[in-house]
Amino acid sequence: MKSLAVFCGSSNGASDAYIESATMLGKELAKRNIALVYGGASVGLMGAVADSVMEAGGKVIGVMPDFLEKKEISHEGLTDLIIVDSMHERKAKMADLADGFIALPGGAGTLEEFFEIFTWAQLGLHQKPCGILNINHYYDPLVHLLNHMTDQQFMQEKFRSMALVDTVPNRLLDQFLTYEAPSAKSYLTDKKQS
Repeated sequence: MKSLAVFCGSSNGASDAYIESATMLGKELAKRNIALVYGGASVGLMGAVADSVMEAGGKVIGVMPDFLEKKEISHEGLTDLIIVDSMHERKAKMADLADGFIALPGGAGTLEEFFEIFTWAQLGLHQKPCGILNINHYYDPLVHLLNHMTDQQFMQEKFRSMALVDTVPNRLLDQFLTYEAPSAKSYLTDKKQS
């Protein structure tokens, strides 16, 4: 695994635990020689994870839409900052550059980024691992919802198991190393199985 995309908030969050775990993840990525691909901002959890990778001597690639870069929130001193035209182009570029994806705590944008890439995995558009770093139990309601979707037969168990979850960065990254993608969603196949 050469690079991981991290989706996370541009805010610090209500607890110091969020920044601390984002920093731990950044250090672990650098230690494993895994480049960080992220949204390119200098603030919040985004800035914390980028700073920690760089401080540990790792590589950081930011991908930022032009309209956000003009608001001067882009991070100075990244290994590379790629400016794109739109949010759609940002997500596509991050997907192309990354060998896997991790969601840290964040708001609606973080969830939207994670679920788009998670859906692409279900459809077989990529076979890359998708993980959730459940810092300070932030994502407990989301994990419960994923389980509920499966229980109510709106998500197959093989797709539920694609969302790797842990509370500790190094354990989550260890899961990435052994990840094997399930077969892609197919309504023809799914009908025959039911």
